Amino acid sequence: MLANGQWRNYELRKHVKVVDGLIAPTLLLKNATYLNVFTKQWLTANIWVYQDRIVYVGEKLPKYDTETEVVDCEGKYLVPGYMEPHAHPFQLYNPEELANHAATFGTTTLINDNLTWLFLLEKKKAFSIIEDFNKHPVSMYWWSRYDPQTALKDDDEFFNTGDVLDWLSHPSVVQGGELTSWPSLLDGDDRLLYWIQETKQRGKPVEGHLPGASENTLTKMKLLGVSADHESISGTDVIQRLQLGYQVGLRYSSIRPDLPQLLDELLEANITCYDNLTMTTDGGTPGFFEKGLMNVCIDIAIQKGVPIIEAYRMASYNVAKHFRLDEQLGSIAPGRLANINILQKPDHPHPESVLAKGKWIVKEGVEKEVPSIMDWESYEIKPLTFDWEMTSSDLQFSIPIGLDMVNDVIMKPYAIETDITLDVLPTTREDAFLMLLDRNGEWRVNTTLRGFTNQLGGLASSFSQTGDIVFVGKSKHDLLLAWKRLKELGGGIVLVHQGEVLLEIPLTLSGKMFDGSMNELIRKETQLKNVLHQFGYRYRDPIYSILFLSSTHLPYTRITQEGIIDVKKREVLFPATMRSHIIEG
Repeated sequence: MLANGQWRNYELRKHVKVVDGLIAPTLLLKNATYLNVFTKQWLTANIWVYQDRIVYVGEKLPKYDTETEVVDCEGKYLVPGYMEPHAHPFQLYNPEELANHAATFGTTTLINDNLTWLFLLEKKKAFSIIEDFNKHPVSMYWWSRYDPQTALKDDDEFFNTGDVLDWLSHPSVVQGGELTSWPSLLDGDDRLLYWIQETKQRGKPVEGHLPGASENTLTKMKLLGVSADHESISGTDVIQRLQLGYQVGLRYSSIRPDLPQLLDELLEANITCYDNLTMTTDGGTPGFFEKGLMNVCIDIAIQKGVPIIEAYRMASYNVAKHFRLDEQLGSIAPGRLANINILQKPDHPHPESVLAKGKWIVKEGVEKEVPSIMDWESYEIKPLTFDWEMTSSDLQFSIPIGLDMVNDVIMKPYAIETDITLDVLPTTREDAFLMLLDRNGEWRVNTTLRGFTNQLGGLASSFSQTGDIVFVGKSKHDLLLAWKRLKELGGGIVLVHQGEVLLEIPLTLSGKMFDGSMNELIRKETQLKNVLHQFGYRYRDPIYSILFLSSTHLPYTRITQEGIIDVKKREVLFPATMRSHIIEG
């Protein structure tokens, strides 16, 4: 097979020979009641699979030999493997482990953000690694980002016409976006408009990022080429986007679990056509995925009263059709990849058996081992090393404006009234030191963060939007200790209080990703949340709070490589401070 569901000629001829009875199928699913997504019916058939492909669906039984695995599916219900249309596969976990975990719950296709590859790898290696992912049983596709979601010192190094067009031309890349820099597009950024036009020219959709957009803005974005959006926060938003011709993703993520409310409002509005609706978990943090991905979304939809067949189509065929992958994915039909979930009941979307590319991921409740395909070190994705040192001289705070948390991810400016020249900030105030430190030791940005903690001594995190180091805490001594331990780990998240390391999550894959099982990572993230809540964190998702400190697609004030930025005015309020290299002795 070629990349992602494309077969060579000699393989296609073999598939035909299976139908002709000249070659035996590798797997026969007998007496199956399956969902036909085209006619929206439950039908009974025998399903023949040859290696990774469905070759026949109908009444006939094949000639088969002892090499053919035969599974009697009488009394079971078969649906297409679930598809996640908007995955961010780097939220502490790594893409391979996310794929493994997702597949055990029936999500056998991920459409993935490529932003982290842009920051970690030069283009040739990035293309090589996504081609390696084609060897995984889970079907892995990618986006091509147009913008970094933050202010970079060297934006053109990552986002230039040559590289963007190369990404868009890659067969594993199926969309452009998500478009967080849409205000620049409206302001006349013709380079961005050119990239969008080139995306559409290649037959690929453009994913928007349009929270709170007015009808006027949505209309303009449609005229400029945006195909889809997943940022609806009300049923009215969804309906307006549908009426304007958008493909609309309904979000159920750790930071925005909107799906139940959106479905309630859509059903109340008597929406009966679901063909242009999908659902997405939009990069949930590890613990949010404890019980799966799209299976959970489908379950919510069914419980809310969405017709059962439509609920399954929203997480399979609708996704495939939007990305023009419907000849390979999203249905149980001849010519499609053998991504099939076997259910006990039609209204119970949590599969007892899962096939991905014709391989058992789970069989009758027993998980099968999926061999690792990734040699991370061959891509120099390994523990971080630092040839420089942070010292107390870096912990000088004098900027009069800090970041005030409105919620998990929205930050407003505030006038700092606490004495921030102290080594330890008082626990009677909610201010904490906040520093963004260049991963190469070239610059730093120092301010305060209000609302994250009123007690914790220090947190250090190499998990951030750009891979630079984030520090938050009340004690300069604890911040230095957290830095020391982060260096020893080779990257991660470290919590320190009164000289004691309370918790650490090693992120030994370039300081951004955990090299271990999802279940282990879920346990560690749960511990992290519990500790931070004990020390005054009052929101839902601290991982997103850390990640989005520098995200300029959100209001109002951000800490970035350029300094403290007013997002709306696009002004640098206080620039980054250049620091002298302090070589480690």
